[in-house]
Amino acid sequence: MPRKPKEIKLPKKKVITALGKRKTAVAKATITDGNGKFTVNKRPLQLFNHFHSLTLREPLILAKEVLGDQLENVSIAVVVTGGGAESQIEAARLAIARSLVAWFKLAELKSKFLKYDRMLLVADTRRKEARKWGDSKARAARQKSYR
Repeated sequence: MPRKPKEIKLPKKKVITALGKRKTAVAKATITDGNGKFTVNKRPLQLFNHFHSLTLREPLILAKEVLGDQLENVSIAVVVTGGGAESQIEAARLAIARSLVAWFKLAELKSKFLKYDRMLLVADTRRKEARKWGDSKARAARQKSYR
């Protein structure tokens, strides 16, 4: 009877995934042990326009104030789908902040995010209102003609 080959057990790599949503955009931030690399849809931050780059860096800048050099020991990869450009950026920002809080588990970091901007950790639940039948839009009624 043939022998079973030995199973090789690899050490588990610590990985945390956090979700962020804004309108119809959904962002998944995956944080792992690494070298401080940060990408959104496999693009480094330098390729985004200045304003979007600053919006995405906000949680990282705030975390650096609390954590110091510990932030350089993790890598964050964000994948965003759906929605428009602005919604994708805001969803990614939310996912990044949530992943940092989940990774480091520091109450000080969480309170810093909440004090700076609550929307770093709490999703904006506003959505587009459904269109009503017989009307042109969600709230606007059809124009009335007198003749």
